[in-house]
Amino acid sequence: MLKISELQAKDIVNIENGKRLGHLGDIDINLSSGQIDALIINGTGKMMSFFSKEDELVIPWANIEKIGSDCILVRVADLEE
Repeated sequence: MLKISELQAKDIVNIENGKRLGHLGDIDINLSSGQIDALIINGTGKMMSFFSKEDELVIPWANIEKIGSDCILVRVADLEE
């Protein structure tokens, strides 16, 4: 079992380009199924401001490739620098 606090300590890295996206800010949970639908990364720079007014990047659970001991690997192809 993995605690949310443990997830928040991990770097989130896009395996498409090796860039660090940030840390977990929140999670989106489907209340009907009890499953996590997405991870939400709080924006910290101008790259993130492209995605929303709130500077958040929402990564669907299907885009998570691996949760490792140090980082979470995700696949996000549309990111522009």
